[in-house]
Amino acid sequence: MTTKNATIKDVAREAKVSVASVSRVLNGTGGVTPQTQKIVREVAARLHYVPDSAARSLITGRTHTIGAVLPDLYGEFFSELIRGIDLAARARGLHLLVSSSHDGVEDAAAAVRAMRGRVDGMLILSEYVDAAFLDANLPANLPAVLLNSAVKSTRYPVLNIDNRAGASAMVQHLVSAGRERVAFIAGPKTNFDAQQRDKGYRAAMAKYAPDAPLNIVAGDFSEESGYRAGRELLAQKTRPDAVFAANDMMAVGCMLAFKEAGVRVPQDIALAGFDDILIARYVSPPLSTVQVRIADLGRVALERLASLLNPEDSTPASVQTLGCDIVVRETSGGSVSAAAPRRPRRPLPP
Repeated sequence: MTTKNATIKDVAREAKVSVASVSRVLNGTGGVTPQTQKIVREVAARLHYVPDSAARSLITGRTHTIGAVLPDLYGEFFSELIRGIDLAARARGLHLLVSSSHDGVEDAAAAVRAMRGRVDGMLILSEYVDAAFLDANLPANLPAVLLNSAVKSTRYPVLNIDNRAGASAMVQHLVSAGRERVAFIAGPKTNFDAQQRDKGYRAAMAKYAPDAPLNIVAGDFSEESGYRAGRELLAQKTRPDAVFAANDMMAVGCMLAFKEAGVRVPQDIALAGFDDILIARYVSPPLSTVQVRIADLGRVALERLASLLNPEDSTPASVQTLGCDIVVRETSGGSVSAAAPRRPRRPLPP
């Protein structure tokens, strides 16, 4: 018997079970003993059986595919986020379809609409998404989880990072390390994470360095904007003695501007970022930052969405906030012992 075009009937005959049992095993719908599952999977692998996904979707109403709409696909943050989502999806036999929405609200709407009918659920991270956007573009019966969103909904779970507390802790660390003139490189004005990090900076400066003026320069999360911000800060009549960038990529760009100008980090100006992307520990000197476990954020979001695909799930929609820590490296000029007390991290689900 040739195995190239093996059918589900071939698998059932070789495994000595019914076609229905093979279908239940391969669709993960339960009702089959572990021993039978093992036999069916071994036979299917030996025969190189590939299910007809189109036919299976018509029967089950499921595509076994998850959609993810992100602001961009470029950069270490998004590659780590996608990695976390993909690993969790593959562990559940789910495929991942990814799209970006960096060109505006119409682009985000088009990305969401294009996935309708092709995915069983969606993960959405976009600054353009609000309640009206969701009502207009998402079918009522399509499960979705929102990431890093200001939306408060009884319909969609939201998974956020505690950006405000993380930013506040970093400012406290910089001040405790002897720096009071702490400048801030802000992120995009419409980005929820950037807004929360800005609020954390402002609140912490008012609390820990009340006599120092706020010093905020514009950025857009890119290395180029961090470089421009660094040059702008160096041109100020009174230079800051520390710079806190709203993400690591801007901190890296700022560091280059300082190096070109002969400004030493941290001796002349301390520097810190946010996210703890991989490059943060390899730049010279290594970058102090607020650590976000980015891959875990993707994993937890996928697991929450997977639970929504279970018709028996009755967990109410809620906003879940994941804590973050500060990581003290050489650029902040302090030490671990001088770091601000860390906000207790809320454990991530296993």
